[in-house]
Amino acid sequence: MFPTRATATRWSARLAITVVAAATCVLPSVTAASATPGAEAATASATAQANQIRQEVRSGTLLRTHGVHKVCAACDAEVVTTAKGSTRPLSTAQASGYGPGDLDSAYNLPTSSTSTATIAIIDAGVDGNLESDLDTYRSNYGLPECTSDNGCLTLENYTGGAQPAPQTGGDGASAEEDIAVETSLDVDLASAACPTCHILEISVPWEDGENDNDTSTGDFSTAVATAVAAGASSVSISYGYTATSNSTSGADLADFDAPGVAIEASTGDSGFNGGTHTSWPSDLPTVIGVGGTTLNGPGDETAWSDGGSGCETDFSAANGQPAAVTADCGNALAVADVASDADPNTGVAVYDSYAPSSGQPADWTVVGGTSASSPFIAGLFANAGIPAGLNGPNTLYAAPSSDFNNITSGNNEANDQCANYPALSPAVCNAGPGWNGPTGLGTPNGLGAF
Repeated sequence: MFPTRATATRWSARLAITVVAAATCVLPSVTAASATPGAEAATASATAQANQIRQEVRSGTLLRTHGVHKVCAACDAEVVTTAKGSTRPLSTAQASGYGPGDLDSAYNLPTSSTSTATIAIIDAGVDGNLESDLDTYRSNYGLPECTSDNGCLTLENYTGGAQPAPQTGGDGASAEEDIAVETSLDVDLASAACPTCHILEISVPWEDGENDNDTSTGDFSTAVATAVAAGASSVSISYGYTATSNSTSGADLADFDAPGVAIEASTGDSGFNGGTHTSWPSDLPTVIGVGGTTLNGPGDETAWSDGGSGCETDFSAANGQPAAVTADCGNALAVADVASDADPNTGVAVYDSYAPSSGQPADWTVVGGTSASSPFIAGLFANAGIPAGLNGPNTLYAAPSSDFNNITSGNNEANDQCANYPALSPAVCNAGPGWNGPTGLGTPNGLGAF
């Protein structure tokens, strides 16, 4: 168990950084002894930069002058870059993306949490600075400490036991540096959704972040079984792979069949995935497929144009998915089930300093992708307590519609792709009343559905 701070600290941070007061920020105090003209000028410059970016995030204009870069081949995370066409992360000295208080306000979440359930996060590779970076994120927003010493944070290998050492050079170190943005995003968003929950970070080999094959999907399946055996209440996977007969049947499929454990997976960042197969493992019947939105503020949310959706003809439905939903996919499993903010244009704040290869830490960045929405939804399940009888998304489909913000505008199809699949409903690509592919049942309206 770990000590829980007074929740008032968190909510003072929430008031300081909100969707409504977009340009407000919390500044470190400067003592008279240390307040030199140079230091004051540097602080003022950093504050001005952070305020500008913060305003652009909240107005949905960040990508007018900045670009995005996919973190790794199999990751569903996109980091905002310094300029269009650049791969260098936009780095700031202060947090600029959406923080926990912003998401609380947007999704009508409670102002305190008491759950100490375990959220398992599965990532490729090892982030050598994860614990210290997580501490920076949580301290910035007034969240309780979550360390290995106080029992809140556990770092584990995908087969069980201690996490291996980070790579020290070559392709491995370079890949782990890139993927560290994904790993930090995952634990930061889980923390935002449930500040008092425990976090179990599980590492699969770094190559799984770069390769799309049966070895990679098998490693993730093993990691899910390890997480369930360790007592995780919720498991998040922010990676997507090509579905094969091996990954949609047999032992791999069985590892994801864990009644009573909420297993979430990103639906991908490539928009509509087609009418036959969609991103694995979000296409499995016992997995909650998490799509993405563009969040311009409470009550102002649309389907993110790159959020994944599609149909998986290997299965007739996700667990509990109504016939009216599968009919939109020609009587096949339909993705997504639920969603939250994923657009990097309205991205979240992430702290990542791990740079063993380049020597150029990113520090505070703005990140999007359905990699942001999956761990956030996983944290909400852990925060609320797992509903009785949960197995896949079945309890979400049984929840009242008032537990969701129904997203009725936006789409994720390029060049009217859905029209190329006459057996599918336009709802697979276009937001509208009720279920739709890009956002599923909608985004959270409180914790009632979880």
